[in-house]
Amino acid sequence: MAKDIEIGGNYTTKDYQDPPPAPLIDAEELTKWSFYRAIIAEFVATLLFLYITVLTVIGYSHQTDVSSGGDQCGGVGILGIAWAFGGMIFILVYCTAGISGGHINPAVTFGLFLARKVSLVRAIMYIVAQCLGAICGCGLVKGFQKAYYVSYGGGANVLNDGYNTGTGLGAEIIGTFVLVYTVFSATDPKRNARDSHVPVLAPLPIGFAVFMVHLATIPITGTGINPARSFGAAVIFGKQKAWDDHWIFWVGPMAGAGIAALYHQYVLRAAAAKSVGSFKSTTY
Repeated sequence: MAKDIEIGGNYTTKDYQDPPPAPLIDAEELTKWSFYRAIIAEFVATLLFLYITVLTVIGYSHQTDVSSGGDQCGGVGILGIAWAFGGMIFILVYCTAGISGGHINPAVTFGLFLARKVSLVRAIMYIVAQCLGAICGCGLVKGFQKAYYVSYGGGANVLNDGYNTGTGLGAEIIGTFVLVYTVFSATDPKRNARDSHVPVLAPLPIGFAVFMVHLATIPITGTGINPARSFGAAVIFGKQKAWDDHWIFWVGPMAGAGIAALYHQYVLRAAAAKSVGSFKSTTY
């Protein structure tokens, strides 16, 4: 039976046993409605994410286009775009966390798969649903903004002038590392049990991570850190420019997610386990 351990006379924490790793192949999932409900949730969440965020990008581009009567100082600005991405992630993770885990990003799904939090079957189906949702979300934007969609780049991620592929790839790797590292930290059940006196609403730090990364990397790549977001925009935009460096927006996020998963699972969690073991073996 788990027992509370008093800390400093004010707070308590609980013993915690890590849940078993998810099976690599879990055929039983395919027979459960909850599995398909989770896939639908990922599809809809990614659709809404791309619809709101890409529409914000297109609207900002039009509002600041002086050739069309816009104002260079008008619109929401880069800060507003970053808030749109971070805010939507906060909202959608909050809404879907209890159904699908609120991944909304193939890189997040890949990182959680490497950490054995989800099975291979679930990971593949999530990534497919996310990419399809992104395509549909961008399709809705194009439908509503036919006059501006193509002329303002369709919200597609591209490597901006003045930056080489190495810089763009590095920005995507580090940006996704920050995001996935935050996901692992905010959703770590062992941490929640140990630090139960520190209430954390997981979607909030995840949304803030997306917001901060966008502030840093919008000038470099437009900020991908989500292969589905980049893929959906490139498919609907349909111009060669969006595909020239598209590999960056898959390789970078997947590499960043993999590094974050390894760092959290084998460095931070291993260190935490040793500390707990040392604490329990200490006598006074």
